[in-house]
Amino acid sequence: MERKTYKEILHKELSYEIGGLFLRIHDILGRFARELQYSNLFEDLLKEKGIPYKREVILLTAGQFKNKADFIIDNKIIVEFKAKPFVTKEDYYQTQRYLQASNLDLAVIVNFRNKYLSPKRVINYSKNKSTPYEQYKLDTNTTKK
Repeated sequence: MERKTYKEILHKELSYEIGGLFLRIHDILGRFARELQYSNLFEDLLKEKGIPYKREVILLTAGQFKNKADFIIDNKIIVEFKAKPFVTKEDYYQTQRYLQASNLDLAVIVNFRNKYLSPKRVINYSKNKSTPYEQYKLDTNTTKK
């Protein structure tokens, strides 16, 4: 089996810059603040750095359902903050809905409750040709003997 890889990291420079802000927030507020506190500090840091953003953006999905993305950074990246013991698959599904509704390529889920911060990048699989289930490509010419 061959692993499918992307040739280019989506929004590399912007991702790196906001990743640094996440680390700074985690250092300042620690692991046990509320999601709103993390969001407020992130907004202050974005203003300080001069990075364009929109906060609490309403996104319509399936025509009538309203969802609210925490941040959209420079009309390129959706940022979702979490402050809970772990990120669930429902959080990934929610973020994927946001990506599809906004037609953006990339989102980042950040769970500040973790001891070691590890932002998760989520790619809009409906916009890109691959889906999460196509990570591996089977070689149809190979047979077992």
